[in-house]
Amino acid sequence: MTAYQGQVAVVTGASSGIGKAVALSLAEHGATVCLVARRLNELEAIATASRAIPPELLPYQADLTQDVDLNRLVTRLRADFRNIDIIVHSAGVYERDRFACARITDFEVQYRTNVLAPYALTQALLPMLAAHRGQIVFVNSSAGLAAPENLSQYAATKHALKAIADSLRKEVNQNGIRVLSVYLGRAATPLQERVHEMEHRIYRSENLMQATDVAAVIINALSLPRTTEVTDIQMRSLKRL
Repeated sequence: MTAYQGQVAVVTGASSGIGKAVALSLAEHGATVCLVARRLNELEAIATASRAIPPELLPYQADLTQDVDLNRLVTRLRADFRNIDIIVHSAGVYERDRFACARITDFEVQYRTNVLAPYALTQALLPMLAAHRGQIVFVNSSAGLAAPENLSQYAATKHALKAIADSLRKEVNQNGIRVLSVYLGRAATPLQERVHEMEHRIYRSENLMQATDVAAVIINALSLPRTTEVTDIQMRSLKRL
């Protein structure tokens, strides 16, 4: 399948979970995919194992919470490509605790990862997206729509990410850029396995949304004709836990 032949996609959080599934799906549909994550060895393993998928999966190591890494990533992308067609923001961190006990240092890490990094990366690459009427995907959380207990910090960052996407969409719509927010419930990912551990619950991946299912929905939304824009998608596990 070559629906994205000749297109360049940047996917953050591409070493595992939703990011990895979306990256592989885009490559299978013909895109050149820039895999962005902190762990280079995992990115290289994905790229090596997927050599049969044309055209390319390219590893870009970056800790997006660090200004030096983020600036280096932008510099490399600008040097390697003239334009970018798709950005998928899937990198994220999660901490939970009661409001009275939550550490401010944890809040800062979540803010830098879940809010500042996607904002700064999108801003830096926006001219490259505008040239090709690109598409931007913010992988959000159901906590970005309704904040549950013990998640004040995480939910605040996801509410902020929603605001970024909503405001940006109104600004760039006239330029033909599409902006999609995907609000996810529990999915079978390494992050969700850690969440279950924090909640002292047994992790059963078969009861949760699969990363490939989320990737399929995102790919479908990105593939729609330019007469249509999907702005928000909510997904959750069919089996209520």
